[in-house]
Amino acid sequence: EDINFVAELHGMTTQELIFLHTNAIYRVYMMGFLPGFAYLGGLNERLATLRRATPRLRVPSGSVGIGGLQTGIYPCDSPGGWQLIGRTDLKLFSMNNTPNNLLKTGDLVKFIAQ
Repeated sequence: EDINFVAELHGMTTQELIFLHTNAIYRVYMMGFLPGFAYLGGLNERLATLRRATPRLRVPSGSVGIGGLQTGIYPCDSPGGWQLIGRTDLKLFSMNNTPNNLLKTGDLVKFIAQ
């Protein structure tokens, strides 16, 4: 929802934003505010973007967002204030799986544009 806003904010095209976001390897710094939400470090500094002034009441599951110098994926529908730049169909959390989380602290993550 926010990819054009974030690109314009940083004086780049959406294709440049996608390239910079997918050209990095991210590390899971910690698991966060929702089960399965991974705070990913390694965001290119050119993409650092403040959170929204007013959080959304509902961010769809699988939304990829930027909050400051981190990126992350919302594991389920929830409120949230990060700038949304993409989506994934990956299921990051399931009560029926062992382990419950797809990612854990220290894992490396690479985004691929489709």
